[in-house]
Amino acid sequence: MGSSVLIYGAGNIGRSFLGQLFSEAGFELVFADIDTELIGRLNVAGAYRVVIREDGREDEELRVAPVRAVDSRDADRLLEEIRQAAYIVTSVGKNALPHIFPDLVRGLEARREPVDIIIAENLHDGAAFSREHIRSLSGDPELLKRVGLVETSIGKMVPIMRAADLARDPLVLFGEAYNELIVDRDGFKGALPPIPSLAPVSPISAYVDRKLFIHNLGHAASAYLGYRADPEAEFIWECLDREETLRRVRGAMGEAGAALIREYPQSFNREGIEAHIEDLLRRFRNRKLGDTVHRVGRDLQRKLAPGDRLLGAWDLIRRHGLDTENLKQVIRAALEFAKGDEEGRLFPGDREFGAVRKLLGELALRGVSPWE
Repeated sequence: MGSSVLIYGAGNIGRSFLGQLFSEAGFELVFADIDTELIGRLNVAGAYRVVIREDGREDEELRVAPVRAVDSRDADRLLEEIRQAAYIVTSVGKNALPHIFPDLVRGLEARREPVDIIIAENLHDGAAFSREHIRSLSGDPELLKRVGLVETSIGKMVPIMRAADLARDPLVLFGEAYNELIVDRDGFKGALPPIPSLAPVSPISAYVDRKLFIHNLGHAASAYLGYRADPEAEFIWECLDREETLRRVRGAMGEAGAALIREYPQSFNREGIEAHIEDLLRRFRNRKLGDTVHRVGRDLQRKLAPGDRLLGAWDLIRRHGLDTENLKQVIRAALEFAKGDEEGRLFPGDREFGAVRKLLGELALRGVSPWE
């Protein structure tokens, strides 16, 4: 086993969170991506900067190195990286994830040593999803016995970088101080990575749901309710400076939290959920992070999809017979959301979402499950 970590996806979470943690643990980072310009910059620099920004403290600048990058379409190069990696990490998004499996399976078949794949995606049942792709592509019936599939709950918040900041340093990333990496302790075949902030849990499903139905829900609620209260607000902290918005966001998170306690009584209790909500609200209000209403609220077709942060929480809450009054207000506000980026541009898919918004809005106003 080598001392490198292969990370599929050199985006914000891949570099500012996962890359940072594995680098601090002493690993060489190898990113696989399709952005040829980014690949070139990483290979020339051999490093990049992460700036930790928190209210009430001086910025902390971290240099992440050593770093290499490969084109994820270069199958032969990837084969060697997969064979040598101590760990493999995916951070590409649900839609892109299936596209990496053909070459990944080829590399896994070429190595005899066990390896753990850390699935750092916002994805329910990520291990099962990955297992089915590997099984369908591999001719080796023993392969899955050598591969650990480790689901995660990723709570790190990383804002969109402004053009002005990237003009000064195209590789720089901002992030918050939070660094806990929650992983499925039952998914590993080998030793856990030596990351101090690693948090092995079981069952991982409880923490995946907590992330989606409290963190993701609360963050999105801040954007949607904040936009409805003030369409000119640019930052999430501005939204939560309004007492009524803060009250509604906290209320929606609490509704989902109450349902999670009933769903996972061995994992959560009222005191722990309430403390988690207050900590998240503090982090959402981090002014120095500069997280925008556009970034947090965009991509309505995904965020209003069945099973995702709003309608999935609705389903869970209703299944346990609990109140959804605050969440209903969040869904209504989401159907009105039209915040553009720093140049006023809407997220591409959100421009074509009008008919779906109207249908969901009518159902939500009738107080029924908004996708039935």
